[in-house]
Parts: sequence; C-alpha cells; structure tokens
Amino acid sequence: MKILAALFIDDISMFENENGLTRLNLSGVQFTIAVSEPFPLTLAPHLVVLIHSDQESNGAGVLEVTYHCEENEIARNVQPLQIEPGLFAYRLIRAELELVNPGKVFAHCRLNQDDPMIVPLTIKAA
Repeated sequence: MKILAALFIDDISMFENENGLTRLNLSGVQFTIAVSEPFPLTLAPHLVVLIHSDQESNGAGVLEVTYHCEENEIARNVQPLQIEPGLFAYRLIRAELELVNPGKVFAHCRLNQDDPMIVPLTIKAA
C-alpha cells in the first residue's frame, strides 16, 4: 500500500459516471488559509489522503497523520485501513489545531512505519 497524494481541501464528493466508473471531485485545494479571527484560535482544516493497495498487498494497514507546528506535534489521528488489493481509497482527516500565531502547519502522513509524506499549510492573518 502507498499514499498517492495528500491535500488540504474544502470539499470532496464521489459519484459514479455513466460508464460505471467512480470519480472523486476535490474542490478548494488549499495551500494557504487566511483567518479573520484573532490568535490564539482553533482551526479544523480537512485533509484528504489518497491511497492505493497494490495487488501484492493484503489490504490491511494503519494510516497515521500527525500535525506539527514549530517542531511541536499539535494533533494526531490514527486509523486502521482495509482496502481491497488492486483498488484505491481515500480517507478524510479533520483535526482541531490549536494555533497561537500565524505560521506553517505540516501534516505528516504515513502508512504503517513508512517514511511520511509531508504536506504544508500556511496560516495567515487576514
């Protein structure tokens, strides 16, 4: 199993087209968020993680996402995965991030004990 992509988004929808193929629509992909509230604040961005289970996989694994700000871990989500070998899946992660100042948050996404994919999100004051 491997992570194909991880992105901060506004919304995700899934549908089947006329050919019976499943489609995912991602909207509002974010690399920066401007907040109008004063700091400190709590922010809960949506992170989508796209995963592929190859044919040789047993389809079982663990997805761990940790959020880091200035060397500190500020949130963590761990969930078991069961994805049929040869297929794709997604997981939507929503963590509540306690932020003292504007800056960058880094989501470290990893399967099992693999190296993490690191996804940055810049938080700015509006």
